[in-house]
Amino acid sequence: MNRPYSLFVSHGAPTFALEPGLAGPQLRQLGQTLPRPKAVLVVSAHWMTRDLSVATTARPKTIHDFGGFPSELYRIEYPAPGHPELAKATADLLRTAGLRVNLDEQHGLDHGAWVPLLYLYPAADVPVFQVSLPARLDAAGTWELGAALAPLSEQGVLIVGSGSLTHNLYEFRQSQDREETYAIEFVEWVREAVVMRDRARLVHALELAPHAARAHPTPEHFLPLLVAAGAAAADAPVRVLPGGITHGVLSMESYVFGVAAAEDRGGVPLSTVISKR
Repeated sequence: MNRPYSLFVSHGAPTFALEPGLAGPQLRQLGQTLPRPKAVLVVSAHWMTRDLSVATTARPKTIHDFGGFPSELYRIEYPAPGHPELAKATADLLRTAGLRVNLDEQHGLDHGAWVPLLYLYPAADVPVFQVSLPARLDAAGTWELGAALAPLSEQGVLIVGSGSLTHNLYEFRQSQDREETYAIEFVEWVREAVVMRDRARLVHALELAPHAARAHPTPEHFLPLLVAAGAAAADAPVRVLPGGITHGVLSMESYVFGVAAAEDRGGVPLSTVISKR
């Protein structure tokens, strides 16, 4: 990798695996044009543990951790290898940062990992391992978790925080077709904070942003954004991947930290590119 970078991806509903919409092609092109990583480290909203855990699984299984969706979803497999050596090195790095870490030799890839990776690396030929999201970690602590992982980016590991920029399951289940104004306003507020690399605003977003309680009745899908932002340098440029809003309430917007358009092989911008001013 020419330069460290990290990624926050909104993985939306599990049906994103079948319905690429606006976000799928952008993630696919991102995987094709950015330098190939040594491995992908995913912190997903769908692997929450009491204490911090790192998956050292050599061959992680595809976990279908959802119910009530089309049968074809349950037939999808993402057979990427794990990377036990890097996973154990990650655990050591986190311990050096003063964090208590457990090793998990059994955990597979939850849909917060494998669904976006279907687009980023469809051949499943890049090793993947997960770091859990501790249930007791607050927003500031989540940012610090990202900062503790940052040295891995310099070693060629792509750090991915996988959540959703908005995530209200009650309203999702209402099958709304129109984009809700509150979701748009929340996304615009967060986007501005991300682009300006405003740590204080992002750490307190669920207290300060408009409609935050409605956009995120619970915080676990927002916190992976703080992991990705915390893993990036303070002056890193930010690329916005606008994915629109699905099911009326689920924003699919994603952010790449640390890579500007001019650094893409071929020099073709993938989407809106905004650097810190």
